[in-house]
Amino acid sequence: MPEISAVTRTVSLAAEDDLPGFRRAARRLVAEGVVPEDVSWFVRSTAEADLFDTGRGVDGAVDPAPALMLPAFFAAGCQHAGLHADPGRFGLLYRLLWRLVHEPGLRHDPLDADRVAMEQMARAVRRDQHKMTAFVRFRPLAVPADEGEGAAETIHVAWFEPQHHTLRATAPFFARRFAQMAWAILTPERSARWDGRRLSFGPGARREDAPAADAGEQLWLTYYENIFNPARLKLKMMQKEMPRFYWKNLPEAALIQPLTALSAERSGRMVEQAASEPVRRRSAASLALRIEPAAMGVVGAATSLEDLRTATERCRACPIGHAATQAVPGEGPVGARLMFVGEQPGDQEDLHGRPFVGPAGQLLARAMAELGVERASVYLTNAVRHFKFEPRGKRRIHKTPAQQEAAACAHWLEEEIAMVQPGALVALGATAARSLLGRPVAVTAERGRWLGRADGRQVLVTLHPAALLRMAPHQFDAAFAAWLADLRLAFEGSAALA
Repeated sequence: MPEISAVTRTVSLAAEDDLPGFRRAARRLVAEGVVPEDVSWFVRSTAEADLFDTGRGVDGAVDPAPALMLPAFFAAGCQHAGLHADPGRFGLLYRLLWRLVHEPGLRHDPLDADRVAMEQMARAVRRDQHKMTAFVRFRPLAVPADEGEGAAETIHVAWFEPQHHTLRATAPFFARRFAQMAWAILTPERSARWDGRRLSFGPGARREDAPAADAGEQLWLTYYENIFNPARLKLKMMQKEMPRFYWKNLPEAALIQPLTALSAERSGRMVEQAASEPVRRRSAASLALRIEPAAMGVVGAATSLEDLRTATERCRACPIGHAATQAVPGEGPVGARLMFVGEQPGDQEDLHGRPFVGPAGQLLARAMAELGVERASVYLTNAVRHFKFEPRGKRRIHKTPAQQEAAACAHWLEEEIAMVQPGALVALGATAARSLLGRPVAVTAERGRWLGRADGRQVLVTLHPAALLRMAPHQFDAAFAAWLADLRLAFEGSAALA
């Protein structure tokens, strides 16, 4: 039989995580001068409290003695170490408290055995709390109708088995994280419930009290199986972060063994597969036309339309070329009766590498069809070779090129005219007219008239089809008719000039 001192004091705490009760009782014991060896710590729910109770107990619920001046490390360590599963934790904490009061030098001794033991306990509890926040898996459960008006229709229930007494300390994390969801966490020792407004605690539960797997869990397993990357598997690290102790309550744990067994085979297949094309910000439609690094050399004189196209791709005389997908050269037959010159490529032209394939080009094609002209019989090009735009979210909004940018492209247009040798030119808009005539042109005032260039070629100025598309619906029909008259004059005039 163990000898029981006549001065032994018994402290009976209300629960395993009754830290407030421990603090009150500890301060009172220190004030009364009770040495640690004469104190026995129990929790009321345990039978030992009754078996060894000497009748001289200390109730942790009574008013405390005056507060003690203690170092900060003890307050922080006590908050976590007091939740450890070791039944001797309260005895350790009181002994350390007593020594800190009576041994001032202990504050500066981090290697003291009692301090080290408290830190180890605190570290284990913090780790247990972290695992709870990571490994709790909620499952929906319909709430009975008799729960009362205002109760949620579904409550999400999770079963978890903490290694220490950490539920009460960790539950506020879930209340903050899932504030709009009614949930309950069941553990063998205690249960926590959040109804959207209040966090409450109840008695422990059994694993059978938690709902079984549902369709949503199968969806989660399918997702987990598909995101599993065998090439990045580090089994020891995985088991360090996800200890086997928790596997029994993790739905995805059933997949870990078969997935790890196949990881070597799957990694081998990944190595044998061809490299995938990296994701690019440019449209897939332009990938085949992107510039090769070897082609980024010095721009030389072009001797053919194909050379001109390649040389234009290399041009970075202005910033537009850096942002555009590609340069858009003209297209059409050499010696065409008419060359149509627009302002610059649009969004669709930039992606496809062809002029007048977007909405404006479609309107031009409609006009040609009404005039009985084949698109293939004319040459279509632009004064500026790259698409200038302003990004707005996922859209690229057209921006009018500056005069310096148009001037940087002027020699490309002149070389193209020299190679194509068109019978006449049609300037679509002010930018094209200025590039062809070398002076500012008031399109509205000078449209529908043949104007002479320095090289002797005739230029007819009219609106760009994009200008018609921007008009109000009630203005379009009249504007289109007038524009069609300009184009008819161009075709008739070019026939007369031929």
